Order: sequence, then structure tokens, then C-alpha cells
Amino acid sequence: MTIPFSTSTASTGKGPLLTVRGELDVATASQLRTRIGELTLTAGQLLVVDLEAVTFCDSSGISALIAARNVAEAAEAKVALVAVPARLSRTFALTGLADFFPTFPTAEDAVAAHG
Repeated sequence: MTIPFSTSTASTGKGPLLTVRGELDVATASQLRTRIGELTLTAGQLLVVDLEAVTFCDSSGISALIAARNVAEAAEAKVALVAVPARLSRTFALTGLADFFPTFPTAEDAVAAHG
């Protein structure tokens, strides 16, 4: 069964938690970019992006995640990815993006590491 693409937000106390579900690809990456642009980030905050329910991610999706990092940096905030699926972690490793994105098993771990 295919999970329809969707996003939702919550607060971690250190900044927004953006949960992404479904296929993150050329057809949905613009929706993620729009959602990221709607977030309010301030200096010192942490944007946590939960990818646990992402079933597929192509280069457009990766580009949208890079855009999230850029938005965070422009606000003098940080970004962390959590619950990254194994296939996406492998893609990050193969493309050199593993060092570009801090990743954590859970949002709680990311927030704790942020201090």
C-alpha cells in the first residue's frame, strides 16, 4: 500500500519537528519546499526532520532536504534528520551527504544532542 505524501509539524521545545510521509520525489519535493518555507525558525533553534515514514526519495527529494538545511542556516538555526530509512542513509553515504546532515535515531536524541 502506498502512503500518500504529507507533512505535519509539532514543536520539540527547541524548534519545529517536521514529519514527512510517503514518496519524496519530483512530484512532491515542491510541496516539502513550500512547507519548509512556511516554518518560522530563529537563531539557535533546531529544525528536526523526521523521515521514518518516507517510502522513497529521489534526487528532487534530497534537493528539498538540502533546501531545509539552507533555510535553517539562513535563520542561524540547525537542522537534524531523524529516523532516516536505511536506503536513504546509504544514498547519503554514497553521495557524500552523510557528513552534511546530522542524523539521529529519534527526535529526542536530536534535541538532546542540540543541548
